[in-house]
Amino acid sequence: MDIKFSADDLAFRDEVREFFATEYDADAAQQASGDSGEAYKASVIAWQKKLHAKGWIAPGWPVEYGGTDWTPTQKFIYETERGLAGIPDVIPFGLKMVAPVIYTFGNEEQKARFLPRILESEDWWCQGYSEPGAGSDLASLNTTADYAGDHYIVNGRKIWTTYAQYADWIFCLVRTSKGMRKQEGISFLLIDMKTPGITVKPIVTIDGNHSLNEVLFEDVAVPTENLIGEQDKGWTYAKALLAHERTGMAEVADSTRMLEKLKQRASVEVNGGKAMIDDPIFQTRLSDIEMELMALEYTELRVFASMAAGGMPGPESSLLKIKGTEITQAIQELQLQLAAYYGGALPDDLDSQQLGHDFAFEARGKYMYGRAATIYGGSNEVQRNVIAKAVLGL
Repeated sequence: MDIKFSADDLAFRDEVREFFATEYDADAAQQASGDSGEAYKASVIAWQKKLHAKGWIAPGWPVEYGGTDWTPTQKFIYETERGLAGIPDVIPFGLKMVAPVIYTFGNEEQKARFLPRILESEDWWCQGYSEPGAGSDLASLNTTADYAGDHYIVNGRKIWTTYAQYADWIFCLVRTSKGMRKQEGISFLLIDMKTPGITVKPIVTIDGNHSLNEVLFEDVAVPTENLIGEQDKGWTYAKALLAHERTGMAEVADSTRMLEKLKQRASVEVNGGKAMIDDPIFQTRLSDIEMELMALEYTELRVFASMAAGGMPGPESSLLKIKGTEITQAIQELQLQLAAYYGGALPDDLDSQQLGHDFAFEARGKYMYGRAATIYGGSNEVQRNVIAKAVLGL
Protein backbone atom coordinates (compact mmCIF):
# COMPACT_ATOMS: atom_id res chain seq x y z
CA MET A 1 0.00 0.00 0.00
CA ASP A 2 1.39 3.40 -1.05
CA ILE A 3 1.01 5.85 1.83
CA LYS A 4 3.02 8.73 0.35
CA PHE A 5 1.10 12.00 0.21
CA SER A 6 0.72 13.68 -3.16
CA ALA A 7 1.13 17.42 -3.66
CA ASP A 8 -2.66 17.78 -3.52
CA ASP A 9 -2.78 15.79 -0.29
CA LEU A 10 -0.12 18.02 1.29
CA ALA A 11 -2.03 21.14 0.20
CA PHE A 12 -5.17 19.70 1.75
CA ARG A 13 -3.30 18.97 4.97
CA ASP A 14 -2.14 22.59 5.13
CA GLU A 15 -5.70 23.79 4.57
CA VAL A 16 -6.97 21.57 7.40
CA ARG A 17 -4.26 22.79 9.77
CA GLU A 18 -4.99 26.43 8.99
CA PHE A 19 -8.74 25.97 9.45
CA PHE A 20 -8.30 24.29 12.83
CA ALA A 21 -5.79 26.92 13.97
CA THR A 22 -7.97 29.88 13.02
CA GLU A 23 -11.52 28.64 13.62
CA TYR A 24 -11.39 26.42 16.71
CA ASP A 25 -11.50 28.29 20.02
CA ALA A 26 -9.78 25.84 22.35
CA ASP A 27 -10.14 28.06 25.44
CA ALA A 28 -13.89 28.49 24.99
CA ALA A 29 -14.33 24.77 24.33
CA GLN A 30 -12.32 23.89 27.44
CA GLN A 31 -14.42 26.21 29.57
CA ALA A 32 -17.66 24.80 28.18
CA SER A 33 -16.51 21.19 28.61
CA GLY A 34 -16.66 21.56 32.38
CA ASP A 35 -20.34 22.50 32.20
CA SER A 36 -22.88 19.70 32.21
CA GLY A 37 -25.66 22.01 31.03
CA GLU A 38 -26.58 23.93 27.91
CA ALA A 39 -23.22 25.75 27.66
CA TYR A 40 -21.55 22.52 26.56
CA LYS A 41 -24.26 21.76 24.02
CA ALA A 42 -24.08 25.29 22.61
CA SER A 43 -20.30 25.06 22.28
CA VAL A 44 -20.48 21.78 20.38
CA ILE A 45 -23.19 23.03 18.05
CA ALA A 46 -21.29 26.27 17.34
CA TRP A 47 -18.21 24.30 16.26
CA GLN A 48 -20.22 21.84 14.19
CA LYS A 49 -21.94 24.72 12.40
CA LYS A 50 -18.50 26.07 11.44
CA LEU A 51 -17.63 22.66 10.03
CA HIS A 52 -20.91 22.64 8.11
CA ALA A 53 -20.27 26.10 6.71
CA LYS A 54 -16.88 24.87 5.52
CA GLY A 55 -18.50 21.79 4.00
CA TRP A 56 -16.58 19.42 6.26
CA ILE A 57 -19.26 18.26 8.68
CA ALA A 58 -19.96 14.84 7.08
CA PRO A 59 -16.92 13.44 5.26
CA GLY A 60 -18.32 9.92 5.38
CA TRP A 61 -21.64 10.78 3.71
CA PRO A 62 -22.36 10.33 -0.02
CA VAL A 63 -22.03 13.59 -1.93
CA GLU A 64 -25.70 13.66 -2.91
CA TYR A 65 -26.66 13.96 0.74
CA GLY A 66 -24.03 16.53 1.72
CA GLY A 67 -20.79 14.54 1.95
CA THR A 68 -17.38 15.87 1.02
CA ASP A 69 -16.32 13.43 -1.71
CA TRP A 70 -12.96 13.16 0.03
CA THR A 71 -10.61 10.34 -0.84
CA PRO A 72 -9.71 7.86 1.93
CA THR A 73 -6.34 9.63 2.15
CA GLN A 74 -8.03 12.99 2.75
CA LYS A 75 -10.26 11.46 5.42
CA PHE A 76 -7.17 10.00 7.06
CA ILE A 77 -5.38 13.37 6.92
CA TYR A 78 -8.38 15.18 8.39
CA GLU A 79 -8.78 12.75 11.29
CA THR A 80 -5.05 12.76 11.95
CA GLU A 81 -4.84 16.55 12.09
CA ARG A 82 -7.98 16.77 14.20
CA GLY A 83 -6.61 14.32 16.72
CA LEU A 84 -3.16 15.89 16.83
CA ALA A 85 -4.71 19.34 17.33
CA GLY A 86 -6.73 18.05 20.30
CA ILE A 87 -10.04 18.95 18.67
CA PRO A 88 -12.93 16.69 19.73
CA ASP A 89 -14.72 14.72 17.06
CA VAL A 90 -18.28 15.66 16.16
CA ILE A 91 -21.00 14.17 18.33
CA PRO A 92 -21.41 10.87 16.48
CA PHE A 93 -25.01 9.84 17.14
CA GLY A 94 -26.56 11.94 14.39
CA LEU A 95 -23.76 12.41 11.88
CA LYS A 96 -22.00 9.05 12.08
CA MET A 97 -24.63 6.62 13.35
CA VAL A 98 -28.25 7.32 12.51
CA ALA A 99 -27.61 9.35 9.34
CA PRO A 100 -25.93 6.43 7.49
CA VAL A 101 -28.91 4.25 8.43
CA ILE A 102 -31.35 6.88 7.16
CA TYR A 103 -29.65 7.53 3.83
CA THR A 104 -29.03 3.80 3.28
CA PHE A 105 -32.31 2.26 4.43
CA GLY A 106 -34.74 5.16 4.89
CA ASN A 107 -37.33 6.37 2.39
CA GLU A 108 -37.12 9.65 0.48
CA GLU A 109 -39.41 11.49 2.90
CA GLN A 110 -37.24 10.47 5.86
CA LYS A 111 -34.08 11.53 4.05
CA ALA A 112 -35.53 14.94 3.21
CA ARG A 113 -36.87 15.41 6.73
CA PHE A 114 -33.90 14.36 8.85
CA LEU A 115 -30.65 14.59 6.90
CA PRO A 116 -30.53 18.39 6.37
CA ARG A 117 -31.22 19.02 10.06
CA ILE A 118 -28.48 16.58 11.08
CA LEU A 119 -26.03 18.32 8.74
CA GLU A 120 -26.91 21.73 10.17
CA SER A 121 -26.78 20.48 13.80
CA GLU A 122 -30.38 21.54 14.27
CA ASP A 123 -31.26 18.22 15.91
CA TRP A 124 -29.21 16.55 18.66
CA TRP A 125 -29.53 12.75 18.59
CA CYS A 126 -28.91 10.01 21.13
CA GLN A 127 -28.81 6.22 20.80
CA GLY A 128 -31.38 3.93 22.40
CA TYR A 129 -29.77 0.51 22.22
CA SER A 130 -28.60 -0.87 25.57
CA GLU A 131 -31.05 -1.93 28.23
CA PRO A 132 -30.71 -3.45 31.69
CA GLY A 133 -29.92 -7.06 30.80
CA ALA A 134 -29.38 -6.27 27.11
CA GLY A 135 -26.11 -4.46 26.66
CA SER A 136 -23.47 -6.51 24.90
CA ASP A 137 -26.19 -9.08 24.20
CA LEU A 138 -28.21 -6.42 22.42
CA ALA A 139 -30.59 -8.86 20.73
CA SER A 140 -32.07 -9.66 24.17
CA LEU A 141 -33.73 -6.24 24.35
CA ASN A 142 -37.24 -6.04 25.82
CA THR A 143 -38.47 -2.54 24.97
CA THR A 144 -41.67 -3.14 23.00
CA ALA A 145 -43.40 -1.24 20.22
CA ASP A 146 -46.97 -2.40 19.65
CA TYR A 147 -48.50 -1.55 16.28
CA ALA A 148 -51.65 0.55 16.63
CA GLY A 149 -52.71 1.68 13.18
CA ASP A 150 -50.89 4.90 12.33
CA HIS A 151 -48.49 4.69 15.28
CA TYR A 152 -46.60 2.40 17.66
CA ILE A 153 -46.96 2.37 21.44
CA VAL A 154 -43.50 2.07 22.99
CA ASN A 155 -42.86 0.80 26.52
CA GLY A 156 -39.57 -0.06 28.18
CA ARG A 157 -36.30 1.58 29.09
CA LYS A 158 -32.86 2.23 27.69
CA ILE A 159 -29.71 2.73 29.73
CA TRP A 160 -26.24 4.24 29.32
CA THR A 161 -27.80 6.68 26.86
CA THR A 162 -25.10 9.26 26.19
CA TYR A 163 -26.20 12.93 26.15
CA ALA A 164 -29.90 12.07 26.30
CA GLN A 165 -30.29 15.15 28.51
CA TYR A 166 -29.56 17.31 25.45
CA ALA A 167 -31.26 15.20 22.78
CA ASP A 168 -34.08 16.25 20.49
CA TRP A 169 -34.39 12.75 18.99
CA ILE A 170 -33.45 9.20 19.89
CA PHE A 171 -33.04 6.27 17.49
CA CYS A 172 -34.18 3.08 19.16
CA LEU A 173 -34.19 -0.63 18.67
CA VAL A 174 -37.56 -1.99 19.79
CA ARG A 175 -39.21 -5.37 19.75
CA THR A 176 -42.22 -5.42 17.44
CA SER A 177 -42.82 -9.18 17.37
CA LYS A 178 -41.55 -12.47 18.74
CA GLY A 179 -39.44 -14.48 16.32
CA MET A 180 -37.81 -17.87 16.33
CA ARG A 181 -34.48 -16.16 16.95
CA LYS A 182 -34.03 -13.24 19.31
CA GLN A 183 -32.54 -11.16 16.49
CA GLU A 184 -35.86 -11.42 14.66
CA GLY A 185 -38.78 -9.14 15.43
CA ILE A 186 -36.64 -6.06 16.16
CA SER A 187 -37.43 -2.74 14.48
CA PHE A 188 -35.59 0.57 14.13
CA LEU A 189 -37.62 3.60 15.28
CA LEU A 190 -36.89 7.34 15.34
CA ILE A 191 -38.52 8.94 18.39
CA ASP A 192 -39.01 12.61 19.22
CA MET A 193 -37.70 13.13 22.76
CA LYS A 194 -40.47 15.67 23.44
CA THR A 195 -43.13 12.98 23.06
CA PRO A 196 -45.25 12.55 26.23
CA GLY A 197 -44.28 9.51 28.27
CA ILE A 198 -40.50 9.87 27.95
CA THR A 199 -38.48 10.42 31.13
CA VAL A 200 -34.72 10.99 31.27
CA LYS A 201 -32.90 10.07 34.50
CA PRO A 202 -29.25 11.12 34.92
CA ILE A 203 -26.45 8.64 35.66
CA VAL A 204 -23.38 10.28 37.23
CA THR A 205 -20.31 8.19 36.46
CA ILE A 206 -17.34 7.39 38.69
CA ASP A 207 -15.37 10.35 37.30
CA GLY A 208 -18.04 12.71 38.63
CA ASN A 209 -19.43 13.68 35.21
CA HIS A 210 -22.94 13.47 33.84
CA SER A 211 -22.97 12.23 30.26
CA LEU A 212 -25.01 9.03 30.67
CA ASN A 213 -28.70 8.58 31.33
CA GLU A 214 -31.53 6.13 31.68
CA VAL A 215 -34.46 6.79 29.32
CA LEU A 216 -37.91 5.47 30.28
CA PHE A 217 -40.78 4.98 27.81
CA GLU A 218 -44.32 4.72 29.14
CA ASP A 219 -47.04 4.40 26.46
CA VAL A 220 -45.08 6.61 24.07
CA ALA A 221 -46.91 7.10 20.75
CA VAL A 222 -44.54 7.07 17.77
CA PRO A 223 -45.89 7.64 14.23
CA THR A 224 -45.37 4.68 11.91
CA GLU A 225 -43.74 7.07 9.44
CA ASN A 226 -40.77 7.09 11.83
CA LEU A 227 -40.05 3.41 11.19
CA ILE A 228 -36.83 2.90 9.22
CA GLY A 229 -37.11 0.26 6.51
CA GLU A 230 -39.32 -2.73 7.21
CA GLN A 231 -40.87 -3.75 10.48
CA ASP A 232 -38.97 -6.59 12.19
CA LYS A 233 -35.86 -5.98 10.04
CA GLY A 234 -34.15 -3.57 12.45
CA TRP A 235 -31.37 -5.97 13.38
CA THR A 236 -30.00 -5.71 9.85
CA TYR A 237 -29.87 -1.91 10.09
CA ALA A 238 -28.39 -2.05 13.58
CA LYS A 239 -25.52 -4.25 12.42
CA ALA A 240 -24.67 -1.76 9.68
CA LEU A 241 -24.70 1.10 12.20
CA LEU A 242 -22.52 -0.77 14.68
CA ALA A 243 -19.95 -1.49 11.99
CA HIS A 244 -19.60 2.25 11.37
CA GLU A 245 -19.50 2.97 15.12
CA ARG A 246 -16.77 0.43 15.83
CA THR A 247 -14.62 1.61 12.92
CA GLY A 248 -14.58 5.06 14.50
CA MET A 249 -13.40 3.66 17.82
CA ALA A 250 -9.87 3.08 16.55
CA GLU A 251 -9.10 6.74 17.40
CA VAL A 252 -5.52 6.47 16.19
CA ALA A 253 -4.93 10.23 15.95
CA ASP A 254 -6.38 10.88 19.39
CA SER A 255 -4.22 8.16 20.92
CA THR A 256 -1.18 9.60 19.15
CA ARG A 257 -1.82 12.99 20.73
CA MET A 258 -2.38 11.42 24.16
CA LEU A 259 0.86 9.52 23.79
CA GLU A 260 2.79 12.68 22.91
CA LYS A 261 1.31 14.47 25.91
CA LEU A 262 2.30 11.51 28.09
CA LYS A 263 5.90 11.77 26.82
CA GLN A 264 5.99 15.49 27.59
CA ARG A 265 4.77 14.90 31.12
CA ALA A 266 7.21 12.05 31.64
CA SER A 267 10.09 14.31 30.60
CA VAL A 268 9.47 16.61 33.59
CA GLU A 269 8.31 14.03 36.14
CA VAL A 270 11.28 13.09 38.29
CA ASN A 271 11.80 9.87 40.23
CA GLY A 272 15.08 9.04 41.96
CA GLY A 273 16.76 12.10 40.53
CA LYS A 274 15.99 11.42 36.87
CA ALA A 275 13.11 12.05 34.51
CA MET A 276 10.60 9.22 34.14
CA ILE A 277 11.04 9.33 30.36
CA ASP A 278 14.54 7.90 30.98
CA ASP A 279 13.34 5.14 33.29
CA PRO A 280 13.91 1.76 31.56
CA ILE A 281 10.65 0.21 32.80
CA PHE A 282 8.64 3.26 31.75
CA GLN A 283 10.39 3.27 28.36
CA THR A 284 9.49 -0.38 27.82
CA ARG A 285 5.81 0.21 28.56
CA LEU A 286 5.79 3.28 26.35
CA SER A 287 7.46 1.43 23.46
CA ASP A 288 4.99 -1.43 23.68
CA ILE A 289 2.09 1.03 23.29
CA GLU A 290 3.78 2.84 20.41
CA MET A 291 4.27 -0.40 18.49
CA GLU A 292 0.65 -1.42 19.02
CA LEU A 293 -0.52 2.01 17.89
CA MET A 294 1.59 1.90 14.74
CA ALA A 295 0.19 -1.52 13.84
CA LEU A 296 -3.36 -0.24 14.44
CA GLU A 297 -2.74 2.76 12.18
CA TYR A 298 -1.73 0.54 9.28
CA THR A 299 -4.71 -1.73 9.87
CA GLU A 300 -7.01 1.29 9.81
CA LEU A 301 -5.45 2.40 6.51
CA ARG A 302 -6.17 -1.02 5.01
CA VAL A 303 -9.81 -0.74 6.09
CA PHE A 304 -10.05 2.72 4.51
CA ALA A 305 -8.56 1.36 1.30
CA SER A 306 -11.13 -1.45 1.26
CA MET A 307 -13.98 0.99 1.80
CA ALA A 308 -12.63 3.23 -0.99
CA ALA A 309 -12.92 0.25 -3.31
CA GLY A 310 -16.61 0.01 -2.51
CA GLY A 311 -16.50 -2.34 0.46
CA MET A 312 -18.24 -2.02 3.81
CA PRO A 313 -16.56 -2.37 7.21
CA GLY A 314 -16.99 -5.98 8.27
CA PRO A 315 -15.21 -7.97 10.97
CA GLU A 316 -12.30 -5.55 10.59
CA SER A 317 -14.38 -2.98 12.46
CA SER A 318 -14.46 -5.33 15.45
CA LEU A 319 -10.69 -5.63 15.33
CA LEU A 320 -10.29 -1.85 15.20
CA LYS A 321 -12.65 -1.48 18.14
CA ILE A 322 -10.76 -4.03 20.23
CA LYS A 323 -7.28 -2.69 19.61
CA GLY A 324 -8.29 0.97 19.63
CA THR A 325 -9.96 0.77 23.03
CA GLU A 326 -7.22 -1.41 24.52
CA ILE A 327 -4.56 1.09 23.42
CA THR A 328 -6.58 3.98 24.84
CA GLN A 329 -6.81 2.18 28.17
CA ALA A 330 -3.09 1.36 28.13
CA ILE A 331 -2.22 5.04 27.67
CA GLN A 332 -4.63 6.07 30.43
CA GLU A 333 -3.20 3.45 32.77
CA LEU A 334 0.38 4.54 32.12
CA GLN A 335 -0.57 8.17 32.69
CA LEU A 336 -2.14 7.29 36.04
CA GLN A 337 1.02 5.37 36.96
CA LEU A 338 3.02 8.47 36.04
CA ALA A 339 0.88 10.54 38.41
CA ALA A 340 1.55 7.91 41.10
CA TYR A 341 -0.02 8.62 44.50
CA TYR A 342 -1.02 12.14 43.40
CA GLY A 343 -3.71 10.44 41.32
CA GLY A 344 -5.45 9.34 44.52
CA ALA A 345 -6.38 12.88 45.56
CA LEU A 346 -9.91 14.14 44.88
CA PRO A 347 -10.67 17.63 43.56
CA ASP A 348 -12.82 18.31 46.63
CA ASP A 349 -9.81 17.63 48.87
CA LEU A 350 -7.10 19.65 47.11
CA ASP A 351 -6.82 21.84 44.04
CA SER A 352 -4.01 21.50 41.50
CA GLN A 353 -1.93 24.23 43.12
CA GLN A 354 -2.16 22.67 46.57
CA LEU A 355 -1.44 19.27 45.13
CA GLY A 356 1.58 20.54 43.23
CA HIS A 357 0.66 18.34 40.30
CA ASP A 358 -1.24 19.63 37.30
CA PHE A 359 -2.52 16.44 35.63
CA ALA A 360 -3.29 14.02 38.46
CA PHE A 361 -7.04 14.82 38.51
CA GLU A 362 -7.25 14.40 34.76
CA ALA A 363 -5.29 11.14 34.87
CA ARG A 364 -7.57 9.65 37.54
CA GLY A 365 -10.79 10.76 35.81
CA LYS A 366 -9.79 9.51 32.36
CA TYR A 367 -8.55 6.22 33.77
CA MET A 368 -11.80 5.59 35.63
CA TYR A 369 -14.14 6.52 32.78
CA GLY A 370 -11.88 4.79 30.27
CA ARG A 371 -12.55 1.39 31.85
CA ALA A 372 -15.86 1.48 29.97
CA ALA A 373 -14.20 1.79 26.55
CA THR A 374 -13.87 -1.98 26.16
CA ILE A 375 -17.56 -2.39 27.04
CA TYR A 376 -19.53 0.25 25.14
CA GLY A 377 -20.13 -0.17 21.42
CA GLY A 378 -20.25 -3.92 22.01
CA SER A 379 -17.89 -5.41 24.57
CA ASN A 380 -14.50 -6.61 23.36
CA GLU A 381 -15.40 -10.16 24.38
CA VAL A 382 -18.35 -10.01 21.98
CA GLN A 383 -16.13 -8.50 19.27
CA ARG A 384 -13.79 -11.47 19.54
CA ASN A 385 -16.76 -13.76 19.01
CA VAL A 386 -17.72 -11.73 15.93
CA ILE A 387 -14.21 -12.15 14.51
CA ALA A 388 -14.13 -15.86 15.33
CA LYS A 389 -17.43 -16.43 13.54
CA ALA A 390 -16.82 -14.20 10.51
CA VAL A 391 -13.13 -14.89 9.90
CA LEU A 392 -12.36 -18.25 11.46
CA GLY A 393 -15.75 -19.84 10.84
CA LEU A 394 -16.12 -20.93 14.44
